[in-house]
Amino acid sequence: MHLLPYANEPYDTYTTPASLEAMATALRSVRAQFGQTYPMVIGGKKVMSEALLVSTNPSAPSEVVGKSARATREHAEAALDAAWTAFESWKRWKQEDRSRVMLKAAAIMRRRKQELEAWLVYEIGKNYVEASAEVAEMIDFIEYYARQAMRHVGGLGHLNAYAGEENESFYIPLGAGLTISPWNFPMALMTGMTVGAIVVGNTVVCKPAEDTVVSLAKVFDIFEEAGLPPGVVNYLPGVGAEVGSYLVEHPRTRFINFTGSLATGKRINEAAAKVVDGQRWFKRVFLELGGKDAILVDETADLDAAALGVIQGAYGYQGQKCSACSRLIVVDSVYDALLERVVERTKKLSLAPADQNPDLGPVCNAAQDAKVREYLEIGHSEGKLLVGGQRLDGEGFFIQPTVFGDVAPGARLAQEEVFGPVVAAIRVKNFTEGMAVVNNTVYGLTGALFSRDRSRIEIARRDFHVGNLYFNRKCTGALAGVQPFGGFNLTGTDTKTGGPDYLLQFMQMKSVAERL
Repeated sequence: MHLLPYANEPYDTYTTPASLEAMATALRSVRAQFGQTYPMVIGGKKVMSEALLVSTNPSAPSEVVGKSARATREHAEAALDAAWTAFESWKRWKQEDRSRVMLKAAAIMRRRKQELEAWLVYEIGKNYVEASAEVAEMIDFIEYYARQAMRHVGGLGHLNAYAGEENESFYIPLGAGLTISPWNFPMALMTGMTVGAIVVGNTVVCKPAEDTVVSLAKVFDIFEEAGLPPGVVNYLPGVGAEVGSYLVEHPRTRFINFTGSLATGKRINEAAAKVVDGQRWFKRVFLELGGKDAILVDETADLDAAALGVIQGAYGYQGQKCSACSRLIVVDSVYDALLERVVERTKKLSLAPADQNPDLGPVCNAAQDAKVREYLEIGHSEGKLLVGGQRLDGEGFFIQPTVFGDVAPGARLAQEEVFGPVVAAIRVKNFTEGMAVVNNTVYGLTGALFSRDRSRIEIARRDFHVGNLYFNRKCTGALAGVQPFGGFNLTGTDTKTGGPDYLLQFMQMKSVAERL
């Protein structure tokens, strides 16, 4: 297979009249499809159910974007059966042929970019650029993993020889597993988590977040169009407590790939660790569970650049990223000057329905709306409100970008993941104290340092304890194949999506020796 070298997929910044008109056309086309009902896909068959899941537009929750079948435990059992059945043939496909199917899916996605972006605008409230960046990331994962999988063809060639024997070691897939994806990056994360497993010969049951069943239905249509055999991926929209937990505990689930909240991840890890009757392996569990990410700014920093990085890192997609800046830690001598810049920039941000392409759209759903509003109340008791702090009246889930100042490092607002457009600003005496505050969290996903001091940059390179660290730029926006993504501590298992080792987690090595 002869391929061009891997390169990240470009995303549209929507700064030209032509691109804006193209998106307007895509939005009209997608809106015309509102209200349709989408089936489960089990073993290649489309399956409906009496009960349905309803997906609404967070900019206008009275609008039904679409509906989907709602899986039961019987459907979950059938999906796992289908995955194991498909595994027997899929694992025998040549790696080149598996990669080729994935690349075909990426090509279809590339042709349908703006349509897919439009679904994200309506179903989860992303503005145009955030939606475009997600679709580009989805394509990146497929293109990168398809190429990385080819590196494992032929086994390990660097082992030592032994006289009188022929020895070889090679990787084989694990079996049938479960992927549970979050609502904030439904297309990119579910696709990446799934393709990483199936491209090397595994099969998967995919349970999407209940809020994003339409977006994922569109992705599964593309998998089918690309020629993925029935049962290799099985689409199982349902409620986590009903079907997700069932499959996590199931003795025939070989691995579990989960991205979501710390609370749910802890339950999954505990349940999966139990070996139950009929189980023949220890389940592999891969967890990505969020963060309480910090940007540290010292007195040598370019304060204008730091303010921009804070705004980008804190308010991109309404702060609903596990990598979002939610703690701003600033050395006392520049604290007031930086916060003045941050507040000034924050006041200029637009907040409106996502299809109007504002700086910020709505938070995802009623539960998230209630959670963020609760933390706004907590913020009033733990800090000084500097800007924002209000939910807009009306139907949509619109919450102003918010900064609370002089928050104590141990306060709830500085320790708990809000997952919304809320920043806790923390004043520290100096860089050394700032580094101590940076690491004072159970999480360890992303972080950033703004500094012109080379010695401090090198200290942070060593001691700023996060999986993804950035200097003099925002703390979001990792690129597949460039910045492998995953964190430390209770952030998860540091699987490093988009990295050269990611696929190894879905394989096991077999060594074979033959006496000559």
